[in-house]
Amino acid sequence: MSTSNKPGTTAGRIYALIGALMAALLIGVGAFIWLSGSTPAGVTVGGPFTLLSGDGHAVTDKDYRGKYMLVYFGYTFCPDVCPTTLAQVSEALEKLGPKAAKIQPLFISVDPKRDTAPVVKQFAAAFGPRVIGLTGSVEQIAAAAKAYRVYYAEHRTGPGPDDYSMDHSSILYLMGPDGRFIAPIRADMAADEMVATLARLVL
Repeated sequence: MSTSNKPGTTAGRIYALIGALMAALLIGVGAFIWLSGSTPAGVTVGGPFTLLSGDGHAVTDKDYRGKYMLVYFGYTFCPDVCPTTLAQVSEALEKLGPKAAKIQPLFISVDPKRDTAPVVKQFAAAFGPRVIGLTGSVEQIAAAAKAYRVYYAEHRTGPGPDDYSMDHSSILYLMGPDGRFIAPIRADMAADEMVATLARLVL
Protein backbone atom coordinates (compact mmCIF):
# COMPACT_ATOMS: atom_id res chain seq x y z
CA MET A 1 0.00 0.00 0.00
CA SER A 2 1.26 3.45 -0.85
CA THR A 3 2.29 5.67 2.08
CA SER A 4 2.32 8.91 0.12
CA ASN A 5 -0.90 10.13 1.71
CA LYS A 6 0.05 9.49 5.33
CA PRO A 7 0.04 12.66 7.44
CA GLY A 8 3.40 14.30 7.69
CA THR A 9 5.05 12.18 4.97
CA THR A 10 5.16 14.92 2.34
CA ALA A 11 6.25 17.58 4.82
CA GLY A 12 8.91 15.24 6.20
CA ARG A 13 10.30 14.62 2.73
CA ILE A 14 10.37 18.33 2.00
CA TYR A 15 12.25 19.08 5.23
CA ALA A 16 14.66 16.22 4.54
CA LEU A 17 15.29 17.57 1.04
CA ILE A 18 15.87 21.10 2.34
CA GLY A 19 18.28 19.74 4.95
CA ALA A 20 20.14 17.72 2.34
CA LEU A 21 20.44 20.73 0.04
CA MET A 22 21.75 22.94 2.85
CA ALA A 23 24.27 20.28 3.85
CA ALA A 24 25.40 19.94 0.22
CA LEU A 25 25.88 23.69 0.00
CA LEU A 26 27.93 23.82 3.20
CA ILE A 27 29.98 20.79 2.17
CA GLY A 28 30.53 22.30 -1.26
CA VAL A 29 31.78 25.59 0.18
CA GLY A 30 33.97 23.75 2.66
CA ALA A 31 35.43 21.54 -0.06
CA PHE A 32 36.13 24.59 -2.23
CA ILE A 33 37.95 26.27 0.65
CA TRP A 34 39.91 23.11 1.42
CA LEU A 35 40.95 22.44 -2.17
CA SER A 36 41.62 25.97 -3.41
CA GLY A 37 42.86 27.71 -0.28
CA SER A 38 40.42 30.54 -0.94
CA THR A 39 36.70 31.28 -0.76
CA PRO A 40 34.17 31.58 -3.59
CA ALA A 41 33.39 35.12 -4.71
CA GLY A 42 30.94 36.82 -2.38
CA VAL A 43 31.30 34.18 0.36
CA THR A 44 32.54 35.24 3.79
CA VAL A 45 34.01 32.93 6.41
CA GLY A 46 33.87 33.63 10.12
CA GLY A 47 32.01 36.23 12.08
CA PRO A 48 30.72 37.08 15.53
CA PHE A 49 30.04 34.26 17.98
CA THR A 50 29.00 33.94 21.60
CA LEU A 51 29.97 30.67 23.28
CA LEU A 52 30.94 29.22 26.66
CA SER A 53 34.48 28.67 27.87
CA GLY A 54 35.49 25.59 29.80
CA ASP A 55 34.96 27.57 32.99
CA GLY A 56 31.36 28.28 32.01
CA HIS A 57 31.93 31.95 31.19
CA ALA A 58 30.43 33.60 28.11
CA VAL A 59 33.06 34.49 25.52
CA THR A 60 32.82 36.14 22.12
CA ASP A 61 35.12 36.40 19.12
CA LYS A 62 36.09 39.86 20.34
CA ASP A 63 37.77 38.34 23.40
CA TYR A 64 40.50 37.08 21.05
CA ARG A 65 41.11 40.29 19.13
CA GLY A 66 44.78 41.07 18.74
CA LYS A 67 45.64 37.40 18.27
CA TYR A 68 45.38 35.08 15.30
CA MET A 69 42.63 32.54 15.95
CA LEU A 70 43.16 29.00 14.69
CA VAL A 71 39.59 27.68 14.81
CA TYR A 72 38.60 24.02 14.59
CA PHE A 73 35.11 22.54 14.89
CA GLY A 74 34.79 19.00 16.21
CA TYR A 75 33.58 17.00 19.22
CA THR A 76 35.17 15.34 22.21
CA PHE A 77 33.79 11.85 21.46
CA CYS A 78 35.48 11.91 18.05
CA PRO A 79 37.48 8.67 17.78
CA ASP A 80 40.33 9.83 15.58
CA VAL A 81 40.21 12.96 13.37
CA CYS A 82 39.63 15.58 16.08
CA PRO A 83 42.26 14.38 18.56
CA THR A 84 44.76 13.81 15.77
CA THR A 85 44.21 17.32 14.42
CA LEU A 86 44.56 18.97 17.82
CA ALA A 87 47.68 16.95 18.57
CA GLN A 88 49.20 18.19 15.30
CA VAL A 89 48.22 21.77 16.15
CA SER A 90 49.80 21.49 19.59
CA GLU A 91 53.00 20.03 18.16
CA ALA A 92 53.16 22.67 15.41
CA LEU A 93 52.81 25.51 17.91
CA GLU A 94 55.56 24.00 20.06
CA LYS A 95 57.85 24.04 17.02
CA LEU A 96 56.79 27.43 15.70
CA GLY A 97 58.81 29.49 18.13
CA PRO A 98 57.96 33.09 19.16
CA LYS A 99 55.18 33.40 16.58
CA ALA A 100 53.18 30.78 18.46
CA ALA A 101 52.44 33.37 21.15
CA LYS A 102 50.43 35.31 18.55
CA ILE A 103 48.10 32.37 17.84
CA GLN A 104 45.12 31.21 19.89
CA PRO A 105 43.86 27.75 18.89
CA LEU A 106 40.14 27.31 19.57
CA PHE A 107 38.29 24.00 19.62
CA ILE A 108 34.54 24.58 19.14
CA SER A 109 32.27 21.62 19.85
CA VAL A 110 29.52 20.65 17.40
CA ASP A 111 28.05 18.28 20.01
CA PRO A 112 26.57 20.57 22.68
CA LYS A 113 24.37 17.80 24.11
CA ARG A 114 27.37 15.87 25.43
CA ASP A 115 30.13 18.47 25.33
CA THR A 116 29.42 20.55 28.40
CA ALA A 117 31.85 23.25 29.51
CA PRO A 118 33.81 20.97 31.89
CA VAL A 119 34.02 18.26 29.20
CA VAL A 120 35.50 20.56 26.55
CA LYS A 121 37.87 22.05 29.12
CA GLN A 122 39.25 18.63 30.04
CA PHE A 123 39.45 17.56 26.38
CA ALA A 124 41.31 20.69 25.27
CA ALA A 125 43.71 20.44 28.22
CA ALA A 126 44.84 17.05 26.94
CA PHE A 127 46.55 18.89 24.07
CA GLY A 128 48.46 21.33 26.22
CA PRO A 129 47.75 24.72 27.77
CA ARG A 130 47.47 26.62 24.48
CA VAL A 131 44.23 25.04 23.21
CA ILE A 132 40.95 26.52 24.49
CA GLY A 133 37.75 24.49 24.29
CA LEU A 134 34.43 26.21 23.67
CA THR A 135 30.85 24.98 23.68
CA GLY A 136 27.41 26.53 24.00
CA SER A 137 23.73 26.01 23.45
CA VAL A 138 22.43 24.26 20.37
CA GLU A 139 21.54 27.66 18.93
CA GLN A 140 24.93 29.20 19.71
CA ILE A 141 26.81 26.31 18.12
CA ALA A 142 24.56 26.45 15.05
CA ALA A 143 25.20 30.18 14.64
CA ALA A 144 28.98 29.78 14.94
CA ALA A 145 29.03 26.85 12.53
CA LYS A 146 26.94 28.78 10.02
CA ALA A 147 29.32 31.74 10.18
CA TYR A 148 32.29 29.48 9.49
CA ARG A 149 30.51 27.44 6.80
CA VAL A 150 30.89 24.28 8.86
CA TYR A 151 28.74 21.24 8.10
CA TYR A 152 27.79 18.94 10.97
CA ALA A 153 25.06 16.39 11.57
CA GLU A 154 24.18 13.73 14.11
CA HIS A 155 24.67 10.17 12.88
CA ARG A 156 22.73 7.60 14.91
CA THR A 157 24.61 4.39 15.76
CA GLY A 158 22.12 2.76 18.16
CA PRO A 159 18.91 3.21 20.17
CA GLY A 160 20.42 4.84 23.26
CA PRO A 161 20.49 8.61 23.81
CA ASP A 162 24.28 8.69 23.44
CA ASP A 163 24.45 6.22 20.59
CA TYR A 164 25.53 8.62 17.90
CA SER A 165 28.57 10.16 16.28
CA MET A 166 28.88 13.56 14.64
CA ASP A 167 29.60 13.95 10.96
CA HIS A 168 31.40 17.26 10.41
CA SER A 169 33.65 19.09 8.02
CA SER A 170 37.27 19.17 9.12
CA ILE A 171 39.15 22.40 8.37
CA LEU A 172 41.27 24.70 10.49
CA TYR A 173 40.41 28.36 9.98
CA LEU A 174 43.16 30.94 10.45
CA MET A 175 41.63 34.27 11.40
CA GLY A 176 43.57 37.52 11.65
CA PRO A 177 44.01 39.71 14.73
CA ASP A 178 41.10 41.79 13.38
CA GLY A 179 38.86 38.71 13.21
CA ARG A 180 38.94 38.42 9.43
CA PHE A 181 39.50 35.13 7.63
CA ILE A 182 43.04 34.69 6.31
CA ALA A 183 43.29 31.12 5.05
CA PRO A 184 42.20 27.53 5.60
CA ILE A 185 44.72 25.11 7.06
CA ARG A 186 44.24 21.48 6.09
CA ALA A 187 43.39 19.40 9.14
CA ASP A 188 45.42 16.46 7.79
CA MET A 189 48.68 18.45 7.66
CA ALA A 190 51.67 16.97 9.44
CA ALA A 191 53.04 19.20 12.18
CA ASP A 192 56.11 20.31 10.20
CA GLU A 193 54.00 21.31 7.20
CA MET A 194 51.66 23.22 9.51
CA VAL A 195 54.64 25.01 11.06
CA ALA A 196 55.80 26.16 7.63
CA THR A 197 52.31 27.31 6.66
CA LEU A 198 51.71 29.24 9.87
CA ALA A 199 55.18 30.80 9.77
CA ARG A 200 54.34 32.15 6.32
CA LEU A 201 50.90 33.51 7.23
CA VAL A 202 51.44 34.88 10.74
CA LEU A 203 53.23 38.24 10.69
